[in-house]
Amino acid sequence: MAKHYELGKKGEQLAVEFLLKKKYTILETNYRFLKAEVDIIAQKEDTIVAVEVKTRSSEAFGNPQDFVNKKKIQLLVLAMDHYVQDKDLDVEVRFDIIAIINQKSTFTIDHIEDAFLYF
Repeated sequence: MAKHYELGKKGEQLAVEFLLKKKYTILETNYRFLKAEVDIIAQKEDTIVAVEVKTRSSEAFGNPQDFVNKKKIQLLVLAMDHYVQDKDLDVEVRFDIIAIINQKSTFTIDHIEDAFLYF
């Protein structure tokens, strides 16, 4: 398995653990719709949260969250629209990014709530 894939999977695992500690309920992981994939769908109170996890081994090429581009945002919105309609939910939906940096086997986690407000 490629190192970047393993790092990504480790990041997603750490993100789930992080959210659970913050009292989120994990509803889905790796939810797919057409060409879109939502890394984590969680719930906190009356809000459904779509979480994009970005894990990097360094900040040499920028912050992990900087790699969520307009196309990715469009796909996430499309997938979440389908998810909410498919489940017949009447809830608020929020889009977060969990940015993780692995430096010398130490992981730093930055949870950016309402991340797409800044795009």
